[in-house]
Amino acid sequence: MEAARAHGATASLESQAPLVAELKRKIAGYEWPDFVVVEGPIGVGKTTLATNLAAVLGYPLLLEPALENPFLDRFYREQGRHALPTQLFFLLNRARQLADLSDNALVEPVLVSDYLMDKDRLFAEVTLDENEMRLYQEIYDNLDLQPPRPNLVIYLQAPVDMLLDRIRRRGIEFEQGIDPRYIESIAEAYAQFFHFYDRSPLLVVNAAEIDFAGNSTHLEALLDCIMAMEGGRQYFNPNPSLL
Repeated sequence: MEAARAHGATASLESQAPLVAELKRKIAGYEWPDFVVVEGPIGVGKTTLATNLAAVLGYPLLLEPALENPFLDRFYREQGRHALPTQLFFLLNRARQLADLSDNALVEPVLVSDYLMDKDRLFAEVTLDENEMRLYQEIYDNLDLQPPRPNLVIYLQAPVDMLLDRIRRRGIEFEQGIDPRYIESIAEAYAQFFHFYDRSPLLVVNAAEIDFAGNSTHLEALLDCIMAMEGGRQYFNPNPSLL
């Protein structure tokens, strides 16, 4: 299941007007994708990056209110017993958000999101047993979801030990007992999923040493990489001089 948002853990550029203005000037004239999704495993920093991209682009921001999931803390304590209700809460929440996006089907969404709808099933396959998965699939099919296709997906990846360290440092109490094997299985599922992903242009980012929260140079370098993208898939391994 998705990790909860830490209160105050996301360093936003919204309050840094001069920096935002400078980055806006940098991307002026570039035809930016309308619908940008930032994805990656728990602890990799996708919400921070999504928030800061939205500030620079001037786009609405779509985040999952994971702290509202009443089953998440119990899931982290006893995964097997609480996997299904936790997963269904996320599924129905995502479905509601997508329904809001679809209110005007004639207009493509212009926004930055910190999740891709396709990954809902990714988490389900990791956490649910065979019978639960069958029920989940039936509910999913009946929802008849038709999510809009992103114009750009940014996939952040980092080693499991770094993900665990970031989870520890952000200090959400009920996350501190997460089984490292669960984080490893989620990271592997993401890697497998994006290895074959071809529905949208994809930028794969080595986020092991990147600090999108506290280092504007890293965000600027990412913007440069996006504006130079050619083809359907590209990789961003930051120059060591930026680190």
